[in-house]
Amino acid sequence: MSTEDYRATFVARMGAALASAGLARLPSRIFAALLADPDGRMTAAEIGAELHVSPGAVSGAVRYLDGVGMIRREREPGSRRDVFVVDDDAWRDTLLHADRVYAPMIAELDRALAAMPVDDPARRRIALSRAFMAFVTEEMGAMTQRWQERLAELDL
Repeated sequence: MSTEDYRATFVARMGAALASAGLARLPSRIFAALLADPDGRMTAAEIGAELHVSPGAVSGAVRYLDGVGMIRREREPGSRRDVFVVDDDAWRDTLLHADRVYAPMIAELDRALAAMPVDDPARRRIALSRAFMAFVTEEMGAMTQRWQERLAELDL
């Protein structure tokens, strides 16, 4: 199987796996394409050509991926073109910084708990949701440390 065939197969399969986990289809495929790209950097035109999608579709999908921290946008030196980049350790950055995702939800749960009557039947469920999200956020710090230790053990 050629390198191009392998990458196309990986992008299709990884994109489908991410989509089945809840990520929208095109952002899933773009993230997979960036992961499989030799330097992890592609312009919108390169992404569109590889995935056979319009520039408008690429624009919205990369805006989403950048917004959730899965990729980042850079300017190509000496140009006005954006380049979209996935870091080698993209999963760590995405998963271990999920506190940015949880913080607004925790704040809203706090507001709900402060406003609702103590005897409201939903209070326990909301309090449990808040406690779980706070727990996950706290665990991210410990996970970051453990990952750094594991990364040092890997020969990558």
